[in-house]
Amino acid sequence: MTTDTRTAGDPIDEAKLDELMETALVDFGATFHAALVVIGDELGLYAALADEGPLTSGELAEATDTAERYVREWLRSQAAGGYVTYDPDGNRYHLSPEQAFVLADEDSSVFIPGAFQTSSAAIRSEPRLVEAFRTGEGVGWHEHDDGVFHGVERFFRPGYAAELVSDWIPALDGVAETLEDGGRAIDVGCGHGAPTIIMAEAYPNSTFVGVDYHEASIDVARERAEAAGVADRVSFEVANAKEYDGTDYDFATAFDCLHDMGDPVGVAAHVAETLADDGIWMVVEPYAEDRVEDNLNPRGRAYYSASTMLCTPNSLSQEVGYGLGAQAGEAKLREVVTEGGFSRFRRATETPFDMVFEAKP
Repeated sequence: MTTDTRTAGDPIDEAKLDELMETALVDFGATFHAALVVIGDELGLYAALADEGPLTSGELAEATDTAERYVREWLRSQAAGGYVTYDPDGNRYHLSPEQAFVLADEDSSVFIPGAFQTSSAAIRSEPRLVEAFRTGEGVGWHEHDDGVFHGVERFFRPGYAAELVSDWIPALDGVAETLEDGGRAIDVGCGHGAPTIIMAEAYPNSTFVGVDYHEASIDVARERAEAAGVADRVSFEVANAKEYDGTDYDFATAFDCLHDMGDPVGVAAHVAETLADDGIWMVVEPYAEDRVEDNLNPRGRAYYSASTMLCTPNSLSQEVGYGLGAQAGEAKLREVVTEGGFSRFRRATETPFDMVFEAKP
């Protein structure tokens, strides 16, 4: 039944209104929930539940040296959201195997707290973004809270660790063999260097260079390489993606960052110039269909939202300001890469969240 509750315009469908309000309620709760996931991760609440549960709120507070009243409310919010399992008979809480895999195992391929760390930190830039909406100016990656940089690494690294060496590189034409024999590779837009180091650990005969314009991220990447024991074969340099040094690289990579760049066509052109004649560029981008209407789903909402807060503003802050966005789709990515000078471009493999492309000069 429809009821016209406005003085002008089309009548309101009460069922659709209820559905929209339910969605808004979920999102309202999720905004608070994101910060509570970060708190639970930082304080070790998930880890303690996974290792020692089932626990009462008092037992969890004692195990983590936290205040029981806060922990009690936190547990109830987590149980209401489906992130923690509640046993009303014993008034205890625990993590199911699936919940523990997602929330407490940092080596899991689907470890998710890094995503919440990223979103919670990105929201702190809201005042700056409001002004950017009005002026059209960009907001650089370096202008965000440090939690964004660390959260992005923690979000993407588990997937790279699970897929990069076992599936993505073998899907490329001869790259695994080249790296096994001893090749030269460059990771463009390397951030904290997680995939660069993963590759260096897997291919001890090869050398790797990571470049990123963000000096603070390069400092972290160098520390990570030292800790992993690969600093003798991995170097990290502060450099623009269109201007980094070196030529005749056998392999180049860009992990979930081409869409962030102000001039992705110019980046593609520079990569093409610095590759060996038979070199290959692997471009990893968030999964997206070519048509907007085909991305209107939970995955698309997550990526479009992150793109609005982080990726597009960063691109608009740089030279050219292409604004590719994190849901560009294969057709647009092909256009960018081939315009930059690559003659061959194909989707080598994919996951539900990533597209992995192979480009050849």
